[in-house]
Amino acid sequence: MSKNLVIVESPAKAKTIEKYLGKDFKVLSSIGHIRSIAKKTKDGTPPIDVEHGFKTTYEVDSEKKKVISELKKAVKAAETVWLATDEDREGEAIAWHLCEVLGLDPTKTKRIVFHEITKGAIEEAIKHPRTVDMKLVEAQQARQILDRIVGFELSPVVWQKVPGGKSAGRVQSPAVRLLVEREREIAAFSTSAQFKVTAVFIAGKDEFKAELKQRFDTEEQATAFLTRLAGATYTVSSITKAPSTRNPAAPFTTSTLQQEANSKLGYSSRTTMNAAQKLYQEGRITYMRTDSVNLSGQAIAAAADFIKRLYGIEYSTVRKFKTKSAGAQEAHEAIRPTDITRESVSG
Repeated sequence: MSKNLVIVESPAKAKTIEKYLGKDFKVLSSIGHIRSIAKKTKDGTPPIDVEHGFKTTYEVDSEKKKVISELKKAVKAAETVWLATDEDREGEAIAWHLCEVLGLDPTKTKRIVFHEITKGAIEEAIKHPRTVDMKLVEAQQARQILDRIVGFELSPVVWQKVPGGKSAGRVQSPAVRLLVEREREIAAFSTSAQFKVTAVFIAGKDEFKAELKQRFDTEEQATAFLTRLAGATYTVSSITKAPSTRNPAAPFTTSTLQQEANSKLGYSSRTTMNAAQKLYQEGRITYMRTDSVNLSGQAIAAAADFIKRLYGIEYSTVRKFKTKSAGAQEAHEAIRPTDITRESVSG
């Protein structure tokens, strides 16, 4: 019987982690969230009691009862339980709900986190466990409660007042207001046309484009200017050649990964995140939900060594990127490959 039980939220993640840990570890999955806010309570009080500090009643999801039964048996058989759900609000909330349902003390149960599913990262996490971060749990609960309150209160109004309206929510309702305000600004904007003059010059086999800096308020002014140029001789007064450099983009965050995948591959946000989730669970990339552009010192050193070997030392200048978002979690890494030498993946 395994002395250690590791609980994660994903079966694929469990499979990858189990191959890195020895026979003393058993890895099981909760298969996502195990509880949600109840639709109603036995005593008739609101599931979210606004009058009493937003006290919330949770219920076990019906399809998770078998999973919980198996986890309870495994917890009883293990000497030590490790909660290894993702290091974000949802992952921390799952860890707390597991403690509540499985009878574990969140102030004593070992909680481990890692940004990549590699042998080194997992072993390092085992060496430095912590406990459940209740501030992160409460942040998730606040979002979930707001989703329920706003959605349940506003959606019926939308159904009644807006033909074909589907729902209202914590995120989409303010976003719709921003769109409406912007549309009103666009409608009120007074446009005015301007005209510019461009020309294509051919000199032998060379061809280049030039543009006049001056702008004209009317088409007649632009046409009159072109008429005056008839028969003119053009001279290149000087040629300046200078080396140029192009700075690399910052490492991927969740949003920039989605933007680039849409621009280059035409992927939707959902398609991109599904692919990234699978790559993360298989240990190919770091955690894909991040707003940080930081890279670990180990990753930077590995990249520098790789570039030196392939292209030469002159191309291996280390760059430090700073996260622009004021609320970014700098302890997290940007999204990067876990093995820079791997050129392709299958599956």
